[in-house]
Formats: sequence, structure tokens, C-alpha cells
Amino acid sequence: MFITLQELQQHPVRFKVDIPAGDIEFDGKVRQSTVLHAEGSAELLNHSLGEIRLLGNLQVTVEAACDRCLEPVSLPIRSPFDLVYMPASVAAEGGEDEIDQAAVEVGYYEGSGLQLNDVLREVVLLALPMQLVCGETCKGICPVCGQNRNQRECGCQAAAVNDRWTKLKELRAEIGQRN
Repeated sequence: MFITLQELQQHPVRFKVDIPAGDIEFDGKVRQSTVLHAEGSAELLNHSLGEIRLLGNLQVTVEAACDRCLEPVSLPIRSPFDLVYMPASVAAEGGEDEIDQAAVEVGYYEGSGLQLNDVLREVVLLALPMQLVCGETCKGICPVCGQNRNQRECGCQAAAVNDRWTKLKELRAEIGQRN
């Protein structure tokens, strides 16, 4: 769905969209597994600057590999959003001046409006946790043999390595060879 400035100059635009799984391309790591449902409104905040405010809610379920054990993880996301977008030309006029804190929280758009799918993609990616895990008790994969330790303990012992002194040992060995 494309929201145009011309439309917004006349009246706020309400939207209610259902985006089928697979229509939005995420980062390759995350895959949409259910319909993405979003409802909300878009309005023009300041007619002279072209600032667009998007306010609404979305819900979707995504799948990804667990960061610890690589098993599939299903993650339901319900996220409200309240975003402000300004024309990219406003940012370009600013040059290399210092950016104030309010400008950090503003998105930019090019052309005559906003592509809603792009905005919703961004909201989903920002709603994801930093680390996707199947559970807090996930034991992950053995660094020695690669066995998923949630399914079976492998009994491997990882050798404790203290890398702090490696360079010093290498230097000592090099000096010892010279003498």
C-alpha cells in the first residue's frame, strides 16, 4: 500500500492491511510465517514540511533459527507504532550540522509518499529481541562436536584457553630463538 502526500493533504488516511506471508522480505534470517495484520492511520503533521505521522498496531508471527542451537523458533509479535517521517530533501538541506536528539527518532522518505510495507518491515525488525532463542534454558550447540545439547549431552570437554597471554608467549618464543 502506498500512502501519497496528495491524499494526506486532503484528509488523514486510515489503513487496515493483511499482508500474506512471504510478501515482505526481511533480513534473510527472519521469515514471516503468518499474515501480517496492521491497522492505523497516517496524517500530515505540518503542511509546509511534509511530515507524516503513522500511528497504529501490527501483529505477525515470524520464524528464525535459534541463536544458540539453530532449531526453528516461532516468535509472535504484537507491536504498537508511532512514527514520524520527513522528506529526505529536508535531511539533505541540513548538511553536516549537529543532529539533535529529536531528529534521531525521525525516519525519512523520498518521492511523493510512503510505502507502508517498508514501514511495517522496519517495525517488525525493531520489535525483534537482540537474541532469538528457543527458550531461556537452551543449552546451545557443543563447540567441540556440534551436538545440540538440548537433545543429548555429548560429554565433550572444551579446553579452557586464556588468550590474554598468547601474544606475550609468542614474543617470548621469538626472543628465545634469536639468542
